[in-house]
Amino acid sequence: MKTILKTLTLGTVLSAMAMPVVAQQDDTSRWVSDELSTFVRSGPTDRYRIVGTLTAGQPVTLLSTNGEYSEVRSESGDVVWVQSKELQEEPSAQDQLPELQDRVKALTSELDGINDTWEKRTSAMRDNLAVREQRINELEARNQELESANAAIGQANRKLEARLDTQKEDLLMRYFMYGGGVAGAGLVVGLLVPHLPRRRRKRDRWF
Repeated sequence: MKTILKTLTLGTVLSAMAMPVVAQQDDTSRWVSDELSTFVRSGPTDRYRIVGTLTAGQPVTLLSTNGEYSEVRSESGDVVWVQSKELQEEPSAQDQLPELQDRVKALTSELDGINDTWEKRTSAMRDNLAVREQRINELEARNQELESANAAIGQANRKLEARLDTQKEDLLMRYFMYGGGVAGAGLVVGLLVPHLPRRRRKRDRWF
């Protein structure tokens, strides 16, 4: 991420350097080309004598044009003629350099602020993600514990049901046996009672 931001910043700075510095100037402001120092003449053609030079990047004021030459006034107040192609409508690179340096410094400071903000946000996001992952792991572990407990309860429940079924069968068998015994005993009693000797009643005598 830092590499990307630095790349973007570099591109921004290069773009800023490529853009001309917009200065408060009138239509007559000109600067001598950055590429060279040029001779100036006393008139608007090559037949006029050379009266001096203007250094690269030097600001001048455009007074008039005649053919391929322009009449300019230098900072010292001298009025001379120079080839129009040797003039440019933008400040020299030397004049733009301090402002470009300020821009680079401001952009660098802004980039540092963006990096700090991004680092804080990503750090908070990482911390939040770690907390969520820990919570998910805890929930998954708890879910596994509940599933294990549920399986154990189901197994115990099946054992209890099987035991209860066995007890029911035993109880029914006992009931059948007890009922059969009672029925058998009643049958025996019923068969024996009629054959038991009866006790004779004594006759009451009144005389």
